[in-house]
Amino acid sequence: MLKKMVAAMAAGIVAAGAANISGAGASFPAPVYFDWAYIYQKETGNKVNYQSIGSGGGIKQISARTVDFGASDKPLKKRKLDKKGLYQFPAVIGSIVAAYNIPGIKDGELRLENEDLAAIFLGKIKYWDDARIAEDNPGLKLPHEEIVVCHRADGSGTTFNFSYFLSHVSSEWADNVGIGKALDWPTGLGGKGNEGVSSLISQNPYSIGYVEYAYKKKNGFGAATLQTRSGKWVEAKEENFKAAAKYAKWSPKEHFYQILALQPGDTSYPIVAATFILLPRENAKMNKEVVKFFDFAFIKGDEDARKLGYIPLPAETKSMVRDYWKEHGLYH
Repeated sequence: MLKKMVAAMAAGIVAAGAANISGAGASFPAPVYFDWAYIYQKETGNKVNYQSIGSGGGIKQISARTVDFGASDKPLKKRKLDKKGLYQFPAVIGSIVAAYNIPGIKDGELRLENEDLAAIFLGKIKYWDDARIAEDNPGLKLPHEEIVVCHRADGSGTTFNFSYFLSHVSSEWADNVGIGKALDWPTGLGGKGNEGVSSLISQNPYSIGYVEYAYKKKNGFGAATLQTRSGKWVEAKEENFKAAAKYAKWSPKEHFYQILALQPGDTSYPIVAATFILLPRENAKMNKEVVKFFDFAFIKGDEDARKLGYIPLPAETKSMVRDYWKEHGLYH
């Protein structure tokens, strides 16, 4: 009985000392953050509550100091970070795919020139058997069905990276729509978060949308084969995501600001993106708790990230991030 009482008291002490961390933002990394939070709580007793509300929401909430950390796939430039009083570092790398639901067409079978993908989202290419698509898919039976375009309806880092890519492969997109977290879409159905766009794709045969690869994998969507920066065909596969990610040039002085779309290389998938954590500079005590969580993820979370289709940060990048934490007094 005495042993049980001592054990119960010890458990109470652990619970009382456990940290509860709140975060909100990007839906892009949400699946891996949920996994990391589960493992972290299991091993340490510390709880991480993460809300998948989109990068725009994450930036707003951390700017208002209503959460302990924000998450965004749209990195903020040094000037804006200084203005908002924020630190920024990368957590993991992912990829954005053109996911489709076309009965009879398997994953990777559909080839879309980058400029044609832009034309689809502009509403200029309206049917799957359009001559421009058919030209790149000889032998593939394309249906004469109207294309259902699915896009984000909220402020989104995934949208920022996707529109960055489209603006660099299509002058028409650049001139008429541009780059941003929230856009005035020329056509299509809007969904909230990667989850909402995935739901729209699932519910609408002959649809196409852009989602982080983990959502494509989870839902069993097909993903279009796109083009590298030099025009070579490249499938949405892990080795091609890695091929692009290796070109990242991180600068701690710029708080790791980096956009990874359209990297060089014959096998570099064209829409790869890092996702970032934002911390308030004045909250030293809680920042250390948040950093403990991400340090734990850097040490023990790589396998979970890979299983979900993400690319863990390379060891040298993690070391750079830890040096950044130390420089700003965030690391134990």
